[in-house]
Amino acid sequence: MQEVHERLLACLPRLRRYARALTGDSASADDLVQDTVERGWSRLGQWRADADLRAWLFSIMHNLHIDQLRRAPPPASGLEDGDLPGDPGTGQLDLRDLERALQLLPPAQREVLLLVALEEMRYEEVAATLDIPLGTVMSRLSRAREQLRRLLSGEAAAATLKVIK
Repeated sequence: MQEVHERLLACLPRLRRYARALTGDSASADDLVQDTVERGWSRLGQWRADADLRAWLFSIMHNLHIDQLRRAPPPASGLEDGDLPGDPGTGQLDLRDLERALQLLPPAQREVLLLVALEEMRYEEVAATLDIPLGTVMSRLSRAREQLRRLLSGEAAAATLKVIK
């Protein structure tokens, strides 16, 4: 049990980084990480010891985040004031532009892009984490990269398709 506890603690920085990128603000990210760890710890019996604990926790976080999005609209702002110390230099402005552009991506595309680029997950891990087919991971990633490129270069955003159920 001690080993699992240590492995869970080792996942916290990555969970927080991903939560921060998903939510756009540190308070919501901290709440999401806390909810994720609480749910993971209470359901530790459902985790298979031969499975990747990180991917399992990211799945929990993804599901919690989706539940939160269904209850309330996503935050409209990007980085909070004071998130980057000192006077905003060129690098900090670029980071703020990237943060704002990420928040403009559709949530499904943003999640896949963050898991691949930020968390360095393999496509198969992303598919398992989000419970989507591998081909969907690849198409969402491709669309996310293209949309992000357009947003950061100042091009007009590509038209998005609305999902109708």
